[in-house]
Amino acid sequence: MADMNHAVAVRLSEADFQALSLPQKTQYLKTRSGKEKMDLILADSDARRLAASLESQEFFWLIKEVGEVDAVELLRLASAQQCVFILDMELWDGWTFSADRACHWLTYFMEGGEPRVHELLKHLDFELLQLLLSREITVGGGIGDQGNDEERLADYDHTFDGVFMVSFKNPQHSQLIGSFLSMLIKLDNPLYTALMEGVKGDIDLELEEQCQRFRTGRLQDLGFPPLEEALSIYARVHPDHFQLEGGKELVSAGEGGHLIPVAADEGTLFARALNRAGSEIVYQELNYLVNSALVAEGEAFHEPESMLAVMHRVCGYLNIALEKVAAGDEEAAARILVEEELRRLFQLGYSIVLQLKFAGRDVESEDYATAKLLAGLKTKRPRYYRGLDEDGIDGYREFRDTADVQRVAEFIQAHH
Repeated sequence: MADMNHAVAVRLSEADFQALSLPQKTQYLKTRSGKEKMDLILADSDARRLAASLESQEFFWLIKEVGEVDAVELLRLASAQQCVFILDMELWDGWTFSADRACHWLTYFMEGGEPRVHELLKHLDFELLQLLLSREITVGGGIGDQGNDEERLADYDHTFDGVFMVSFKNPQHSQLIGSFLSMLIKLDNPLYTALMEGVKGDIDLELEEQCQRFRTGRLQDLGFPPLEEALSIYARVHPDHFQLEGGKELVSAGEGGHLIPVAADEGTLFARALNRAGSEIVYQELNYLVNSALVAEGEAFHEPESMLAVMHRVCGYLNIALEKVAAGDEEAAARILVEEELRRLFQLGYSIVLQLKFAGRDVESEDYATAKLLAGLKTKRPRYYRGLDEDGIDGYREFRDTADVQRVAEFIQAHH
């Protein structure tokens, strides 16, 4: 979890950075972000070792900050573990595997050449490779298989070894998959043979589910909950009947480090109370809650803007809840953060915002601003229409405080 009280380090020159030890470099990099951070790594005399020293989550976020296209050189330095984490984040929308996303990332990894692919193959699940290939190719022939008449007459596209015959299902991926198979047969022929037999036999009808289980296990080790648990944070409560329970056990909520820099919106009651509480355990719990919200959204992992929006939503709901139960008392709010499960406070804030969605269900208007406000409320996770802000921007953001809630409630009431 990012230490929100951590002072920003004095900016070092490239020469001063180079003079640091590896642990010192790694620590200093945590105070930098975006292109500056990437440039320091790429310019280092031992860039590969330095890149590998970053936590997988930190490396992934850096790639997202910079942008995949601009981070190609950095991606070539990624360790196999970092690559596996990227794939765990990128290839799934909820329970659904995306072969398109897999091919997208395979392109980047193959640009690192055979040594990079060879190392990565040692760390990828066999089932994941089989799942990808089963979506991309049809296989005929095989060891000891002379083939029947139907196979001999079949219009296969290619054979890489004179044993297995391959047809490509997706023309847009055929060149990439063909290059991968050519590399695979050279780097690890037994693996190639096993995959061809697996794809041909189609023996595992639950392949996608198996891959998801392996992925879930890896992510749980890094502080990301299973999808079912993540979705449960959006359970509704009745705001008028909500009562503080206290008695929270102060135990670590996740040991895997943070994915994105989690910080409450400056000046809010939640931010002040969090700072006053000064509890690393509460920070870890907040990080786990943000991870839960990211897992619940699924595709949010693909875009940094979406990931940051989820983080702001979590902090906004917690702030709305604290403003309700602590009535603006910063000391009381800090005590509540220490004693109450953040998950319950999140559910309270979410349920307060959700009441606005229900209140606006029957409101219809041809007025532009009103229609935009209602459209924001009708989304899967209600969003605040920025046209109500002082700057009057025509767009949306997450709800931040009870003033947002009150403003929207009054607007709906006026147009009912």
